[in-house]
Amino acid sequence: MSCAVAVLDPVETLPETTRVLLVTQRGAFIHRHAERLVVSIRGEADVEYPLLHLEHVMILVSGASLSAEIVRECCERGIDLTFLTSWGEPYGRLVAPGLLGTVKTRRDQLLAYGDHRGRELGAEMLRGKLLNQANLLKYMAKYRKDRSREVYDAVRDASYEIAQIAEWLEEAPGATIDEARQPLMVREAEAGRRYWAALRLLLRSDVDWEAREHRGATDLVNSLLNYGYGILQSQVQQAIMLAGLDPFAGFVHADRPGKPSMVLDLMEEFRSTVVDRAVISAINLGLGFEVEDGRLTADARKALAGRILERLHTAETFQGKRFQLSTIVQMQARAVAAFVRGDQPYRAFVARW
Repeated sequence: MSCAVAVLDPVETLPETTRVLLVTQRGAFIHRHAERLVVSIRGEADVEYPLLHLEHVMILVSGASLSAEIVRECCERGIDLTFLTSWGEPYGRLVAPGLLGTVKTRRDQLLAYGDHRGRELGAEMLRGKLLNQANLLKYMAKYRKDRSREVYDAVRDASYEIAQIAEWLEEAPGATIDEARQPLMVREAEAGRRYWAALRLLLRSDVDWEAREHRGATDLVNSLLNYGYGILQSQVQQAIMLAGLDPFAGFVHADRPGKPSMVLDLMEEFRSTVVDRAVISAINLGLGFEVEDGRLTADARKALAGRILERLHTAETFQGKRFQLSTIVQMQARAVAAFVRGDQPYRAFVARW
């Protein structure tokens, strides 16, 4: 089976089942020829790919350009064009205006904020996040059982404590998300401290990682995590928009201009399963990621993006069947839309360990 992700290199021939294309070379020019997307690198060694199979083009470098014709073609075919900074933060995307044309779902989404639906949805998403954190710890700890019983016991204890906090979230006080947010976030932060402390125990001993840091982090582990979350965010935002939801009208994450709160809410269920697992595994395998001047090198960004997208295209069990994680993201976005419309209950995605 061919890979569903292609990290563009001028000497590669893209597999026919490529769905996500990463452009990482400075000087790349993306244009259209007949029914194919063409990437030229300084006018040489063109790489072509049929537009028929493509779903997403992610541009991970500032020194790339696009023709107006390929922009139109991608918008008409529903191919997402996403632009990320060197820190991994999505700063722009081009989509067809029709994707934003659904009205009923957005109206119900906004109304849900003020009643029990917003509180139930927020609590369930955080419950899913914590259960996935607990399950990732259990999954990674089992490989330490014979090598380091002390680490195994500490990580397993943390996973049980996080799972207990997760189940408490369903009983959090408050009739609306505004009333429930503070107690929910306090317990989520408590679980987070246990999670990151346990995850540090699972890293190779020669890797220096003191604490979890978000924007502006310059160490290797936090830089990898932050960049990976940026890749995940672009995928989740695509699913949110396709489901007819407003990416900025979230529930758990407070409103702020320019903050895609709904995207960040749904991301919570997938952070550990997609990004944390990929990053910790890659580091422990000694893949040689590097940081220069406080940020990941171009090679590190390219390699990490490929691993995150490959992880998104691995299968997990959900609702009794096997689906790619990228498909589960789309299913959960549609489930959120159905929930706010009152069509069905919402249950978080919880990965097996």
